[in-house]
Amino acid sequence: MSSETKVLKRKMLTGKVISNKMDKTVIVAINRFIKHPLYEKYIRRTTKLMVHDEKKECNVGDIVLIKEVRPISKRKNWLLVKILKKGNQKNIELKKEEIELDNRSKKDDTGTN
Repeated sequence: MSSETKVLKRKMLTGKVISNKMDKTVIVAINRFIKHPLYEKYIRRTTKLMVHDEKKECNVGDIVLIKEVRPISKRKNWLLVKILKKGNQKNIELKKEEIELDNRSKKDDTGTN
C-alpha cells in the first residue's frame, strides 16, 4: 500500500451561522427533514456544529459551506470552506448623545397637557 494513495471522502454540508461569540469558532445550524416512522410526516431536525473559522470572517446569519476534518478540539471537527451568502445583519450602534436625547424626549412626554 506504499505506492497507492489513500483518498478520503470528507463530508461537505451547508448551514446557517447562529453564533460567532467564540474566538475562531462559529456555531452552524444544519437543518434536515426526516420522515416519522409511524406517522410518515416529515419533521424538521436541527444539528448544531462547532466550526473552525481561522480568519474570523463569519457573522450571524451567513450561509456557509463546511467540511469534516480531523479533530481540532474536543467538540470541533468541522472547518469553514467558504461563505456562500452573507447575512443582512447590521450592527447599529447609537452614540451616547443620541441615547441621552431619546431619554430626554421620553421624560418630556409625561402625558399631561
